[in-house]
Amino acid sequence: MAETRNISREEVYHMAALSRLDVTEEEQTLFARQLGDILNYMDVLSRVDTSAVEPLYSPVQHQGHLREDEAVNRRQREDILANAPEADDASFIVPRIV
Repeated sequence: MAETRNISREEVYHMAALSRLDVTEEEQTLFARQLGDILNYMDVLSRVDTSAVEPLYSPVQHQGHLREDEAVNRRQREDILANAPEADDASFIVPRIV
């Protein structure tokens, strides 16, 4: 049987302090047990032989684009310039920066 890993309440308190979290003593005890369980489960998973498993880049089957990518001018110049603080008929007017 593998060695069990235990996380102390002091370690939980230290991690909470680093994370700027306030945890009660009850929560420290709970989190210490839960984190220990997680680490023990990771030990179980590390013993699984995955040498014959191909890398999985994404669990989702990706499909191609649903439409052709084509340029479409949906906004008119007048609509865009309408929100400018200052504009002439074709451009934004901005202060000169030297």
